[in-house]
Amino acid sequence: MSVLADLLTTIFERRYRGASEPDRQNRSIEDLARDLLGSSGEVSGMALSRLILDRYAGMEDAGKLAFFGFLTNDLGVDPETVRNALDAFETAPDRGSYRAFMAAAEPPRQELARRLNQVPGATAQLVAMRADLLRLARDNPALAVVDLDLKHLFASWFNRGFLVLRPINWSSPADILEKIIAYEAVHAIDSWDDLRRRLAPKDRRCFGFFHPAMPDEPLIFVEVALSRGIPGAIHDVLSEDREAIPADQADTAVFYSISNCQAGLAGISFGNSLIKQVVADLSQELPNLGTFVTLSPIPGLTRWLDETGTPLPDEAEARRAITARYLLNARREDGGPYDPVARFHLGNGASVHAIHADADLSPNGQRQSGGVMVNYLYDRAQISQNHERFAGAGAIAASAEVTTLAAAGKKTD
Repeated sequence: MSVLADLLTTIFERRYRGASEPDRQNRSIEDLARDLLGSSGEVSGMALSRLILDRYAGMEDAGKLAFFGFLTNDLGVDPETVRNALDAFETAPDRGSYRAFMAAAEPPRQELARRLNQVPGATAQLVAMRADLLRLARDNPALAVVDLDLKHLFASWFNRGFLVLRPINWSSPADILEKIIAYEAVHAIDSWDDLRRRLAPKDRRCFGFFHPAMPDEPLIFVEVALSRGIPGAIHDVLSEDREAIPADQADTAVFYSISNCQAGLAGISFGNSLIKQVVADLSQELPNLGTFVTLSPIPGLTRWLDETGTPLPDEAEARRAITARYLLNARREDGGPYDPVARFHLGNGASVHAIHADADLSPNGQRQSGGVMVNYLYDRAQISQNHERFAGAGAIAASAEVTTLAAAGKKTD
């Protein structure tokens, strides 16, 4: 895919180099955007798209903010036009009136993004543009309407049908391996030796989703440990001194790190599809695997304890109990679980299987949860039922052990 992308880029640059008129170099990016929306020729449109993307890439934050302001204020929908088109459709609901309503209801900035995306490499640049937008929108909430439009487009461009699942191993290209080190968001990879320990042994796997338009950029990846039994501590999984086992002797696949890689794709969900695909592939490759679990951090625990004025107990059993209570009972205002990792796995149909004290001795693990970690179980026979009950009623599936611990956690209040 990388070779094809490079070839397309080279062809484009040779064909369209200099295709834009000299006076366009001196025009504002806003005027260039208007020209692109009004262009009908392929050559001129592609040249304008490349010029706009290059101009944007060279901007500082002030220029980017002004450009997003232009998209917000000048390339949105016109409410009166939308109302008139809807009235016409209600009066005479035919193909023509519906087409007119669709055209009126779609803001021009969506069409601008589609036209920008016509040149090789543009998809990655637009994803980076949305990352800028999300960052700048924190202090400029009016830009949120632009983000909704980009998110709408990206949800289509990056749907599961376009994604490619690729194994990542020690033989993968160096630029991919460098990005795995850079994007790892759960357990930092300290060195190339550390990465090798995660990828090279026969009882280790890593898989990532890629998009044909971004062949050298992982969108999300998961690291998997094959083991005998369910581990209860991350240092057992990542230890330099551990003994690797033959893959065909493992009975458990442990998802111990899932990392989203592209800030500009925030809110576009890949994790559910990734885990299901990896479970299916591993089950086919290694029929001896009977258990699929995570070994997950609990990033919201200490924050919730601080907010509720609850101290983190010193005793391991009491820490497990208060954690079980947190995972099963702590909710946000919208009714969803307080913990973001819990929301992800429970929403995917997993259950809370086991809780382990002193499972993450790293500074980050101590800060987030006092070192407590949790196994979420993906029972293939129960995933759909768990998902439906969680989505419909907010019901959280949990083992009897965790349920008992949660009850004990309430008694310690």
